[in-house]
Amino acid sequence: MNRIVAYACLALSMSLVGSYVALSKPLVAVFPVFLLAWLRFGIGGAAMLHWLRKPADEVPMTRQIRQLLFLESFLGNFLFSVCMLFGVSLSSAVAAGVIMAAIPAAVAVLSRIFLGERIRPRVALAIACAVLGIMLVSLSKTELSAHGIKGPEANSPSSLAWLGNLLLVGAVLCEAAYAVIGKKLTGALGPKRITALINLWGFALVTPFGLWMAWGFDFGTVASGTWLLLLFYALAASVWTVWLWMTGLKGVPASQAGVFTVMLPISAALVGVVVLGESVGTAQLAAFALALAGVALATFPEKNRTSPA
Repeated sequence: MNRIVAYACLALSMSLVGSYVALSKPLVAVFPVFLLAWLRFGIGGAAMLHWLRKPADEVPMTRQIRQLLFLESFLGNFLFSVCMLFGVSLSSAVAAGVIMAAIPAAVAVLSRIFLGERIRPRVALAIACAVLGIMLVSLSKTELSAHGIKGPEANSPSSLAWLGNLLLVGAVLCEAAYAVIGKKLTGALGPKRITALINLWGFALVTPFGLWMAWGFDFGTVASGTWLLLLFYALAASVWTVWLWMTGLKGVPASQAGVFTVMLPISAALVGVVVLGESVGTAQLAAFALALAGVALATFPEKNRTSPA
């Protein structure tokens, strides 16, 4: 695959994640978390039924691949969402942003340990730019909170903040594992097949909780606009972002792909400014510049020092 296409897929995937995270706030206000997740996986699965069919040229799945598919869904879909949502509720949004800044570094470390990938100096510098950029965005939210912005963190019990931070660290590790396991899967299965199978596992894992929440929920009170937003959220979260990420991973090392997770909080911040009317400050502009610098460092082609055979 062309490297430029792979980079574009990775960047667009993380940008979409940031967008639907920001735009999912109205959905969380209407649907319970587990019901929302169940509907997401159900709608996504219905849209990908034809992707479940085994291609003629695909080799039979080994036991290891089946285990990796389960882990990819359990860690990257189910457990990541649980750790993130409950972690923020017990800690704060600022703490979440600062801790999640460790994703690029965590991806690089795990890819070194489990995939044996070498972390080139320029990629290491790009990871540092990504981490610093996301921390600037996160810390700038402190100033916005001081001007009257309220959220779940305003009522967070400080005695449980340590548990919330621990859950957020777990979310970082889940997201890093998602990137690394995805790299292993792309060597055996196609992006569409991976996307459909891990969504199917996610639907199975969350179904007991979803049915429990759906039992007493009044679906008749949900507005038509909310259903349309739910449709976008389900397709973006379960179909588009996963397929784009797996497609990009086929041609890029996992440690390098991890740099593109910087697009997640940057995209969410841009949606907040453009769609939700939030203001942008100097720290956020500096963070955008650092993010772009990090992506440029990771993606700009290097001279091939290896002599041709």
